[in-house]
Amino acid sequence: MENTSMQTDISLKTLTTFGIAQQARYYTAVSNLSELLEALDFARQRQMPYFLLGGGSNILFTRDFPGLIIHMAIGGIQAQPEAEGQVLVRAGAGENWHQFVCWCLERGYYGLENLSLIPGTVGASPMQNIGAYGVEVKDHFAYLEALEVHTGEVHRFDAEACAFGYRESVFKKALKGRYIILEVAFQLHTQPKLRMDYGDIAATVEQLAAGAPPSPELVAQAVIQIRQSKLPDPAQIGNAGSFFKNPIVPEEQYHRLALRHPNMPHYPAAGGIKIPAGWLIEQAGFKGLTKGQVGVHARQALVLVNYGDARGEEVLALSEEIMQVVQERFGILLEREVNIL
Repeated sequence: MENTSMQTDISLKTLTTFGIAQQARYYTAVSNLSELLEALDFARQRQMPYFLLGGGSNILFTRDFPGLIIHMAIGGIQAQPEAEGQVLVRAGAGENWHQFVCWCLERGYYGLENLSLIPGTVGASPMQNIGAYGVEVKDHFAYLEALEVHTGEVHRFDAEACAFGYRESVFKKALKGRYIILEVAFQLHTQPKLRMDYGDIAATVEQLAAGAPPSPELVAQAVIQIRQSKLPDPAQIGNAGSFFKNPIVPEEQYHRLALRHPNMPHYPAAGGIKIPAGWLIEQAGFKGLTKGQVGVHARQALVLVNYGDARGEEVLALSEEIMQVVQERFGILLEREVNIL
Protein backbone atom coordinates (compact mmCIF):
# COMPACT_ATOMS: atom_id res chain seq x y z
CA MET A 1 0.00 0.00 0.00
CA GLU A 2 1.32 3.44 -0.91
CA ASN A 3 0.95 5.79 2.03
CA THR A 4 2.95 8.99 1.88
CA SER A 5 2.11 9.89 5.49
CA MET A 6 3.64 6.68 6.86
CA GLN A 7 6.77 7.31 8.95
CA THR A 8 9.24 4.84 10.41
CA ASP A 9 11.14 4.63 13.69
CA ILE A 10 9.35 7.58 15.30
CA SER A 11 10.02 8.67 18.88
CA LEU A 12 6.92 8.67 21.08
CA LYS A 13 8.41 11.18 23.53
CA THR A 14 6.51 14.20 22.20
CA LEU A 15 3.37 12.22 21.33
CA THR A 16 2.57 11.21 24.91
CA THR A 17 2.18 13.39 27.98
CA PHE A 18 4.48 11.12 30.01
CA GLY A 19 7.32 12.02 27.65
CA ILE A 20 8.86 8.53 27.68
CA ALA A 21 11.44 8.12 24.91
CA GLN A 22 10.22 4.87 23.37
CA GLN A 23 9.99 4.38 19.62
CA ALA A 24 7.34 3.12 17.21
CA ARG A 25 8.31 1.07 14.16
CA TYR A 26 5.65 2.82 12.05
CA TYR A 27 3.53 5.92 12.59
CA THR A 28 0.73 7.63 10.67
CA ALA A 29 -1.94 10.22 11.42
CA VAL A 30 -5.47 9.72 10.05
CA SER A 31 -7.95 12.54 9.46
CA ASN A 32 -10.85 10.59 7.93
CA LEU A 33 -12.34 7.12 7.70
CA SER A 34 -10.62 6.31 4.40
CA GLU A 35 -7.16 7.02 5.85
CA LEU A 36 -8.00 4.96 8.93
CA LEU A 37 -9.01 1.97 6.78
CA GLU A 38 -5.77 2.31 4.81
CA ALA A 39 -3.73 2.34 7.99
CA LEU A 40 -5.50 -0.75 9.33
CA ASP A 41 -4.90 -2.49 6.01
CA PHE A 42 -1.20 -1.57 6.20
CA ALA A 43 -0.90 -3.27 9.60
CA ARG A 44 -3.05 -6.24 8.55
CA GLN A 45 -0.99 -6.98 5.43
CA ARG A 46 2.20 -6.99 7.50
CA GLN A 47 0.63 -8.96 10.35
CA MET A 48 1.80 -6.38 12.84
CA PRO A 49 0.08 -4.93 15.90
CA TYR A 50 -1.34 -1.42 15.83
CA PHE A 51 -2.24 1.04 18.55
CA LEU A 52 -4.65 3.95 18.29
CA LEU A 53 -3.19 7.09 19.87
CA GLY A 54 -5.27 10.12 20.73
CA GLY A 55 -3.91 12.89 22.93
CA GLY A 56 -1.35 10.52 24.43
CA SER A 57 -2.52 11.43 27.92
CA ASN A 58 -3.61 8.05 29.24
CA ILE A 59 -0.83 5.77 28.08
CA LEU A 60 2.53 4.58 29.42
CA PHE A 61 4.89 2.90 26.97
CA THR A 62 7.27 0.58 28.77
CA ARG A 63 8.99 -0.65 25.60
CA ASP A 64 9.40 0.22 21.94
CA PHE A 65 6.25 -0.50 19.95
CA PRO A 66 6.95 -3.03 17.18
CA GLY A 67 3.95 -2.17 15.01
CA LEU A 68 1.97 0.82 13.76
CA ILE A 69 0.90 3.80 15.84
CA ILE A 70 -2.27 5.29 14.32
CA HIS A 71 -2.72 8.87 15.51
CA MET A 72 -6.41 9.75 15.56
CA ALA A 73 -6.87 13.19 13.94
CA ILE A 74 -10.49 13.05 12.71
CA GLY A 75 -11.87 16.51 13.47
CA GLY A 76 -14.96 18.61 13.01
CA ILE A 77 -17.70 19.91 15.34
CA GLN A 78 -21.37 20.38 14.43
CA ALA A 79 -24.32 21.56 16.53
CA GLN A 80 -27.98 20.79 15.87
CA PRO A 81 -30.56 22.69 17.97
CA GLU A 82 -33.41 20.57 19.32
CA ALA A 83 -36.62 21.22 21.20
CA GLU A 84 -36.91 22.64 24.72
CA GLY A 85 -33.49 24.22 25.02
CA GLN A 86 -31.57 21.11 24.00
CA VAL A 87 -28.78 20.93 21.46
CA LEU A 88 -27.04 17.92 19.92
CA VAL A 89 -23.32 18.54 19.46
CA ARG A 90 -21.23 16.10 17.39
CA ALA A 91 -17.45 16.08 17.39
CA GLY A 92 -14.79 14.09 15.58
CA ALA A 93 -12.82 11.65 17.71
CA GLY A 94 -9.57 13.52 17.16
CA GLU A 95 -10.78 16.83 18.56
CA ASN A 96 -8.95 18.02 21.67
CA TRP A 97 -11.31 17.53 24.61
CA HIS A 98 -10.67 20.80 26.45
CA GLN A 99 -10.89 22.82 23.25
CA PHE A 100 -14.19 21.09 22.50
CA VAL A 101 -15.54 22.02 25.96
CA CYS A 102 -14.48 25.64 25.34
CA TRP A 103 -16.15 25.59 21.90
CA CYS A 104 -19.42 24.51 23.52
CA LEU A 105 -19.22 27.13 26.29
CA GLU A 106 -18.50 29.94 23.82
CA ARG A 107 -21.75 29.10 22.01
CA GLY A 108 -23.88 28.71 25.11
CA TYR A 109 -24.08 24.91 25.04
CA TYR A 110 -23.88 23.80 28.66
CA GLY A 111 -23.25 20.61 30.62
CA LEU A 112 -19.57 19.83 30.11
CA GLU A 113 -18.04 22.75 32.01
CA ASN A 114 -17.07 20.58 35.02
CA LEU A 115 -14.94 18.51 32.64
CA SER A 116 -12.75 21.44 31.59
CA LEU A 117 -9.00 20.92 31.19
CA ILE A 118 -9.17 17.12 31.18
CA PRO A 119 -6.42 16.03 28.78
CA GLY A 120 -7.05 13.81 25.77
CA THR A 121 -9.43 13.68 22.84
CA VAL A 122 -13.18 13.55 22.31
CA GLY A 123 -12.91 9.96 21.08
CA ALA A 124 -11.29 8.81 24.30
CA SER A 125 -13.88 10.49 26.52
CA PRO A 126 -16.62 7.82 26.35
CA MET A 127 -14.11 4.97 26.25
CA GLN A 128 -13.31 5.48 29.91
CA ASN A 129 -16.33 7.63 30.77
CA ILE A 130 -14.17 10.54 31.90
CA GLY A 131 -15.45 12.47 34.87
CA ALA A 132 -14.60 15.22 37.32
CA TYR A 133 -16.28 17.31 39.99
CA GLY A 134 -19.57 15.44 40.01
CA VAL A 135 -20.05 15.11 36.24
CA GLU A 136 -19.29 12.22 33.89
CA VAL A 137 -19.45 11.94 30.11
CA LYS A 138 -22.39 9.54 30.40
CA ASP A 139 -24.49 12.33 31.94
CA HIS A 140 -24.57 14.18 28.61
CA PHE A 141 -23.84 11.40 26.15
CA ALA A 142 -26.17 10.91 23.16
CA TYR A 143 -24.40 8.34 20.98
CA LEU A 144 -21.14 7.53 19.26
CA GLU A 145 -20.21 6.05 15.92
CA ALA A 146 -17.43 3.50 15.76
CA LEU A 147 -15.69 1.41 13.13
CA GLU A 148 -15.85 -2.34 13.60
CA VAL A 149 -12.25 -3.22 12.79
CA HIS A 150 -12.75 -6.71 11.32
CA THR A 151 -15.71 -5.89 9.07
CA GLY A 152 -15.03 -2.25 8.17
CA GLU A 153 -18.62 -1.36 9.09
CA VAL A 154 -19.61 1.70 11.10
CA HIS A 155 -22.02 1.14 14.00
CA ARG A 156 -23.87 3.52 16.31
CA PHE A 157 -23.84 2.95 20.08
CA ASP A 158 -26.26 4.63 22.47
CA ALA A 159 -25.57 5.02 26.19
CA GLU A 160 -27.04 1.64 27.09
CA ALA A 161 -24.90 -0.13 24.49
CA CYS A 162 -21.80 1.59 25.87
CA ALA A 163 -22.40 0.06 29.33
CA PHE A 164 -20.88 3.01 31.15
CA GLY A 165 -19.43 2.54 34.63
CA TYR A 166 -16.94 4.35 36.81
CA ARG A 167 -14.11 5.13 34.34
CA GLU A 168 -15.39 2.20 32.31
CA SER A 169 -17.29 1.35 29.15
CA VAL A 170 -17.85 -1.67 26.95
CA PHE A 171 -14.90 -0.49 24.83
CA LYS A 172 -12.46 -1.06 27.70
CA LYS A 173 -13.60 -4.61 28.38
CA ALA A 174 -15.99 -6.72 26.30
CA LEU A 175 -15.34 -4.87 23.03
CA LYS A 176 -11.75 -3.85 23.68
CA GLY A 177 -9.81 -3.67 20.41
CA ARG A 178 -12.84 -4.49 18.28
CA TYR A 179 -14.01 -0.95 17.57
CA ILE A 180 -12.43 2.43 16.86
CA ILE A 181 -14.50 5.46 17.88
CA LEU A 182 -14.94 7.96 15.03
CA GLU A 183 -17.41 10.53 16.37
CA VAL A 184 -19.19 11.32 19.62
CA ALA A 185 -22.49 13.18 20.05
CA PHE A 186 -23.53 14.97 23.24
CA GLN A 187 -26.92 16.16 24.44
CA LEU A 188 -26.32 19.61 25.90
CA HIS A 189 -28.65 22.41 26.99
CA THR A 190 -28.87 26.14 26.43
CA GLN A 191 -29.97 26.97 29.98
CA PRO A 192 -27.37 26.59 32.76
CA LYS A 193 -27.81 23.71 35.20
CA LEU A 194 -24.83 24.20 37.46
CA ARG A 195 -23.12 21.43 39.44
CA MET A 196 -21.10 23.02 42.23
CA ASP A 197 -21.60 20.51 45.04
CA TYR A 198 -18.33 18.65 44.60
CA GLY A 199 -14.93 19.53 46.05
CA ASP A 200 -13.99 23.20 46.15
CA ILE A 201 -16.09 24.24 43.15
CA ALA A 202 -18.65 26.37 45.02
CA ALA A 203 -16.05 28.20 47.09
CA THR A 204 -13.83 28.85 44.08
CA VAL A 205 -16.77 30.08 41.97
CA GLU A 206 -17.76 32.46 44.78
CA GLN A 207 -14.22 33.79 44.92
CA LEU A 208 -14.04 34.26 41.16
CA ALA A 209 -17.52 35.74 40.86
CA ALA A 210 -16.81 38.71 43.16
CA GLY A 211 -20.53 39.16 43.75
CA ALA A 212 -21.74 38.21 40.29
CA PRO A 213 -24.17 35.28 39.94
CA PRO A 214 -22.62 31.86 39.26
CA SER A 215 -22.47 30.77 35.62
CA PRO A 216 -21.19 27.82 33.57
CA GLU A 217 -18.26 30.00 32.49
CA LEU A 218 -17.33 30.63 36.13
CA VAL A 219 -17.64 26.92 36.90
CA ALA A 220 -15.25 26.18 34.04
CA GLN A 221 -12.82 28.82 35.31
CA ALA A 222 -13.02 27.34 38.80
CA VAL A 223 -12.36 23.82 37.53
CA ILE A 224 -9.38 25.06 35.51
CA GLN A 225 -7.97 26.96 38.47
CA ILE A 226 -8.34 23.99 40.82
CA ARG A 227 -6.86 21.52 38.35
CA GLN A 228 -3.91 23.79 37.62
CA SER A 229 -3.26 24.21 41.35
CA LYS A 230 -3.18 20.46 41.91
CA LEU A 231 -1.93 18.88 38.69
CA PRO A 232 1.41 19.44 36.98
CA ASP A 233 1.50 20.68 33.40
CA PRO A 234 2.75 17.83 31.15
CA ALA A 235 4.62 20.44 29.11
CA GLN A 236 6.74 21.08 32.22
CA ILE A 237 6.81 17.66 33.92
CA GLY A 238 5.90 14.43 32.14
CA ASN A 239 2.78 12.81 33.58
CA ALA A 240 -0.51 11.20 32.59
CA GLY A 241 -2.75 12.91 35.12
CA SER A 242 -4.45 10.58 37.58
CA PHE A 243 -2.54 7.31 37.41
CA PHE A 244 -5.00 5.36 39.58
CA LYS A 245 -8.77 5.12 39.83
CA ASN A 246 -10.49 6.10 43.06
CA PRO A 247 -11.48 2.74 44.56
CA ILE A 248 -15.07 1.95 45.46
CA VAL A 249 -15.31 -0.38 48.46
CA PRO A 250 -18.30 -2.13 50.07
CA GLU A 251 -19.90 -0.19 52.91
CA GLU A 252 -18.86 -2.84 55.44
CA GLN A 253 -15.21 -2.45 54.46
CA TYR A 254 -15.48 1.33 54.59
CA HIS A 255 -16.90 1.22 58.13
CA ARG A 256 -14.06 -1.03 59.29
CA LEU A 257 -11.51 1.35 57.79
CA ALA A 258 -13.27 4.39 59.24
CA LEU A 259 -12.84 3.02 62.75
CA ARG A 260 -9.07 3.15 62.25
CA HIS A 261 -9.06 6.27 60.06
CA PRO A 262 -11.92 8.52 61.21
CA ASN A 263 -10.73 11.42 59.07
CA MET A 264 -10.65 9.38 55.87
CA PRO A 265 -12.45 11.28 53.06
CA HIS A 266 -15.23 9.35 51.36
CA TYR A 267 -18.12 9.80 48.93
CA PRO A 268 -21.22 7.72 48.23
CA ALA A 269 -20.99 5.84 44.93
CA ALA A 270 -22.83 3.16 43.01
CA GLY A 271 -21.85 -0.13 44.58
CA GLY A 272 -20.42 1.25 47.80
CA ILE A 273 -18.22 4.07 49.09
CA LYS A 274 -15.59 5.87 47.01
CA ILE A 275 -12.31 6.60 48.77
CA PRO A 276 -9.82 9.00 47.14
CA ALA A 277 -6.83 7.05 45.89
CA GLY A 278 -4.65 10.12 46.39
CA TRP A 279 -5.43 10.08 50.12
CA LEU A 280 -4.57 6.40 50.38
CA ILE A 281 -1.27 6.94 48.54
CA GLU A 282 -0.41 9.92 50.71
CA GLN A 283 -1.16 7.99 53.90
CA ALA A 284 1.09 5.21 52.62
CA GLY A 285 3.96 7.70 52.55
CA PHE A 286 4.45 8.19 48.81
CA LYS A 287 3.38 11.80 48.27
CA GLY A 288 6.38 13.79 47.04
CA LEU A 289 8.60 10.70 46.87
CA THR A 290 11.34 10.74 44.22
CA LYS A 291 13.21 7.70 42.93
CA GLY A 292 15.78 8.61 40.33
CA GLN A 293 13.93 10.15 37.39
CA VAL A 294 10.43 9.16 38.57
CA GLY A 295 8.32 10.24 41.47
CA VAL A 296 4.95 11.01 43.02
CA HIS A 297 3.89 14.61 42.63
CA ALA A 298 4.27 16.76 45.74
CA ARG A 299 0.82 18.37 45.43
CA GLN A 300 -1.22 15.43 44.13
CA ALA A 301 -0.33 11.89 45.11
CA LEU A 302 -2.49 10.47 42.30
CA VAL A 303 0.03 11.73 39.75
CA LEU A 304 3.22 9.86 38.90
CA VAL A 305 5.79 12.01 37.15
CA ASN A 306 8.76 11.74 34.80
CA TYR A 307 11.41 14.25 35.85
CA GLY A 308 13.20 14.08 32.52
CA ASP A 309 14.67 10.83 31.31
CA ALA A 310 12.65 8.15 33.08
CA ARG A 311 12.06 4.80 31.45
CA GLY A 312 8.55 3.43 31.29
CA GLU A 313 9.62 0.41 33.32
CA GLU A 314 10.64 2.72 36.20
CA VAL A 315 7.22 4.38 36.28
CA LEU A 316 5.52 0.98 36.17
CA ALA A 317 7.72 -0.34 39.00
CA LEU A 318 6.84 2.65 41.19
CA SER A 319 3.13 2.12 40.53
CA GLU A 320 3.45 -1.53 41.52
CA GLU A 321 5.20 -0.57 44.76
CA ILE A 322 2.43 1.91 45.58
CA MET A 323 -0.26 -0.69 44.89
CA GLN A 324 1.47 -3.22 47.13
CA VAL A 325 1.90 -0.88 50.10
CA VAL A 326 -1.66 0.50 49.87
CA GLN A 327 -3.06 -3.02 49.76
CA GLU A 328 -0.98 -4.09 52.75
CA ARG A 329 -2.03 -1.07 54.81
CA PHE A 330 -5.69 -0.67 53.81
CA GLY A 331 -6.69 -3.95 52.18
CA ILE A 332 -7.54 -2.05 48.98
CA LEU A 333 -6.02 -2.99 45.63
CA LEU A 334 -5.69 0.14 43.53
CA GLU A 335 -6.46 -0.10 39.84
CA ARG A 336 -4.46 1.80 37.24
CA GLU A 337 -6.34 4.32 35.14
CA VAL A 338 -3.43 4.63 32.69
CA ASN A 339 -3.04 2.04 29.93
CA ILE A 340 0.25 0.14 29.99
CA LEU A 341 2.01 -1.00 26.82
